[in-house]
Amino acid sequence: MGKLIKNHWARLIILTAATYQCAAALEGFFWPKIFWDFLTKNLDGAVKPFPILQIINLLFGLFGLAWEWPLKPLAGTSLHRSIEARLVLYPLSAL
Repeated sequence: MGKLIKNHWARLIILTAATYQCAAALEGFFWPKIFWDFLTKNLDGAVKPFPILQIINLLFGLFGLAWEWPLKPLAGTSLHRSIEARLVLYPLSAL
């Protein structure tokens, strides 16, 4: 069995997290208010008339998948290799 280096392990974790984020966004289209109803009505505007929160989550999840499992236009570019850009995107995605 080969060595599993930290960069590859982090890549696998991000791929898994982005997949779960896409799945949660798709589930949010069908059951948009399941998490917000019992706590507060303040966040209903983000999910109720137009699914803004779900669309943002789906875009961040798809972009995370495209970045870590690089598409042809993104592979090998300076954006794909940039650690600084990842440090900006991933906290926004987690938010």
